[in-house]
Amino acid sequence: MFTLGHLVAEGLSVSAVHKRTATGRLHRIHRGVYSLVPADQLTWRGRYLAAVLACGDGAAVSHREAAALHNLRPSNRSAIDVTVPGRSAPAVSGVTVHRSVTLTAADVTVVDGIPCTTLARTHLDLAAVVPLQQTERALNQAEAMGVLNLRTIHDQLQRNPHAPGAQQLWAALELYTPDTAPTESDLEERFVALCRAAALPAPERQVWFTLGDGGEPFRVDFLWRAQRLVLEADGRKFHGTARAFEDDRRRDQRLARAQWQVVRVTRRQLEDDPAWVVETVTDVLRRRAA
Repeated sequence: MFTLGHLVAEGLSVSAVHKRTATGRLHRIHRGVYSLVPADQLTWRGRYLAAVLACGDGAAVSHREAAALHNLRPSNRSAIDVTVPGRSAPAVSGVTVHRSVTLTAADVTVVDGIPCTTLARTHLDLAAVVPLQQTERALNQAEAMGVLNLRTIHDQLQRNPHAPGAQQLWAALELYTPDTAPTESDLEERFVALCRAAALPAPERQVWFTLGDGGEPFRVDFLWRAQRLVLEADGRKFHGTARAFEDDRRRDQRLARAQWQVVRVTRRQLEDDPAWVVETVTDVLRRRAA
């Protein structure tokens, strides 16, 4: 992929470029952008690079297509998102051009030879053009890949407080801010209040288990002994690490082998959908009693 400037710098005149284009030795992709292969034979990465080159210095693939380059989510759009610094931008066929006065060189990286926005900037931009659920999924994918960096995302939000995606990204980040989330005891108090309001049997709290299976004793959040039901109120601060994930599954398996049932509820469920939590516990208690 070449710009006209690249070709001239290599010694071709403008007329020579036009002659090669006319004879099929070069193919015009966008104004001032040329390729050795026709446009319909370009890979999607080739199309991305052509779009960036057509938008000028400082341009970068962004939003949905940057998310695809970073492997956060696929993009099957025919148009390509590109952000350019400043208040003016060229019109390029097949390219959705975004203008930004806050885009700096530090917000741009290179993936597969293609200038694109950094992961943190991509999360911010993506939140402006997809629903909240997809914003959350992109964060979850970054976490699963081991590349989620809350510090750099917060830096983007502080520098761009009025960006179109800022409010939605803040909302999605609620799952990833354990320092400001309720404590485990807060979650437990909230659940006890739900049980009381729904007239559910009062559970025992913070019960230590020794199952007699040779394993270590452990503590559970809530227990209905007669129904052999355990409920855990999981906050990300203590249950979101890789070690906690493994320990929780081993504990659940030990309880299942001893014919106990485990129900796990999250902070978000207790806050946003308490009716679902109550319905679930009520139904499980009734079935276990039967």
